[in-house]
Amino acid sequence: MPAAPPPAGSPAGSPAGSPAGLVLTPGAGAGRDHHTLVAVEAAVAPLPTERLDFPYRTAGKRVPDRPPVAIAHLEREAARFAAALGVGTERLVLGGRSYGGRMCSMAVAQGLPAAGLVLLSYPLHPPGRPERLRVEHLGDLRVPVLLVSGDRDPFGTPEELAEHTAVIPGPVTRVTLPGAHDVRGRDAEVADVVAGWLRDLGPATAAPAPRAGAQRPPAGRSG
Repeated sequence: MPAAPPPAGSPAGSPAGSPAGLVLTPGAGAGRDHHTLVAVEAAVAPLPTERLDFPYRTAGKRVPDRPPVAIAHLEREAARFAAALGVGTERLVLGGRSYGGRMCSMAVAQGLPAAGLVLLSYPLHPPGRPERLRVEHLGDLRVPVLLVSGDRDPFGTPEELAEHTAVIPGPVTRVTLPGAHDVRGRDAEVADVVAGWLRDLGPATAAPAPRAGAQRPPAGRSG
């Protein structure tokens, strides 16, 4: 018998309920063509991938966008990409490096539906300032989360990440690789970790809207 066509709203080759696409965003000061993002896109193929720049980058500015601007941009671009794939944003995995991953996590915490988050070198705090944590929103992440960081990352040690991401209600996978914040020279390993995690990801789980009366996380410095 001929194979049944994919259900309406599922890209060809994408099982219903599995991630239909991946959105990747760069760290502060970098662009959509950052070598780590390019390596991840190649490793997860043929999964459709959209690498995005933030508005400040396309405007030729140096200072990263404040969270409200970056999050609004992510919401628009995720909706556009999902519409092009014929699905809702709850079928997209969102993420990126450092600042970009943090903005994606804040967007999901504030109600953007997603299938999961890929957070590469998450900037838990500024270097040398462990008291300035960027964790207020983590308790609202009810989707699967992958964290990939270097064992010498000054933005957060493996022990700090384990402690402060324990509040995430969704399933969390933490992978530590040798290296600092840039995990230099290990793009292939980072990309393989992401690809393997996506293959194992179950049916998409949308992030619910924020609880009534919940406060938006305060705008912080970019990481």
